[in-house]
Amino acid sequence: HGAPLGADEIAATRKALGWEHGPFEIPADVYAEWDAKEAGAAKEAAWNAKFDAYAAAYPAEAAELKRRLNGELPAEWEEKATQIIADLQANPANIASRKASQNALEAFGAMLPEFLGGSADLAPSNLTMWSGSKSVSAEDPAGNYIHYGVREFGMTAIMNGIALHGGFVPYGATFLMFMEYARNAMRMAALMKVQNIQVYTHDSIGLGEDGPTHQPVEQMASLRLTPNMSTWRPCDQVESAVAWKLAIERKDAPTSLIFSRQNLAQQERDAEQVANIAKGGYILKDCAGKPELILIATGSEVELAVNAAAELAAEGKQVRVVSMPSTDAFDKQDAAYREAVLPSDVTARIA
Repeated sequence: HGAPLGADEIAATRKALGWEHGPFEIPADVYAEWDAKEAGAAKEAAWNAKFDAYAAAYPAEAAELKRRLNGELPAEWEEKATQIIADLQANPANIASRKASQNALEAFGAMLPEFLGGSADLAPSNLTMWSGSKSVSAEDPAGNYIHYGVREFGMTAIMNGIALHGGFVPYGATFLMFMEYARNAMRMAALMKVQNIQVYTHDSIGLGEDGPTHQPVEQMASLRLTPNMSTWRPCDQVESAVAWKLAIERKDAPTSLIFSRQNLAQQERDAEQVANIAKGGYILKDCAGKPELILIATGSEVELAVNAAAELAAEGKQVRVVSMPSTDAFDKQDAAYREAVLPSDVTARIA
């Protein structure tokens, strides 16, 4: 398995196969059998002719197909997506981030016919179906939502193939704890640099009655440690929509979106703070002077950090709260921005 055959084994293999040609000598008839250039060129020319005829008869549909195969987003994407996020900030809602994720799917899905969703037998819990979702079945294969069954690895591997094919933006879902079953396929997505969006819900001990077998502990750290993986754990509906937007725009790598089962309080922000969410980490609540302490939090812990900062402020402490939904996105920011958020001379930090 881990060593070459050796001269004796090579000689025995040659004898068994009746192979009398020299090392690296490929007979002409074998070359001819395997040479697919001419046949491939002919098939490509035939396909191009068919597509040209299709484009002449259906120009709008052909342009849409080319857009999707090229991995381009609709022309109005940026403007509409940005407005959706602004509207969410202007209309607060204290909801679970898994519900915020579903709302983002509802808003963005109408613009993205290339969305191809799915779940590993947990669609009602993951909330990954939206009003435009249509189940794929043997009777109706034209749907946009695949019920993968209890097979997280199979789901994730199939999504890698869908992404490599092109023309679709695949997303799948399971509980965060069960990403363990999908880990190798998700790692392959990172190695292959394909767009594979995974929704991982029920992200903490606040997941209900299922107990420790369903409670993730080390999974977030392992996702963050995976090279080329972008991991987001939003704290409310606004951060959730931003995370979804960036996952949709990230064409060359997978994204893990981590959402809660329990309701989360929406945080107050100005326009600059909303824009800074995309940077992975930003100042959510600040103090009047130089911070004595910086609280760094993600997801459902952001609300706790904000409340703790308020109590400390009442005691006269100068406390800054940093929301850090994506450590990898924050790490990609320039040094000046990272220093502005986390000053190096403020060493008292709790994360």
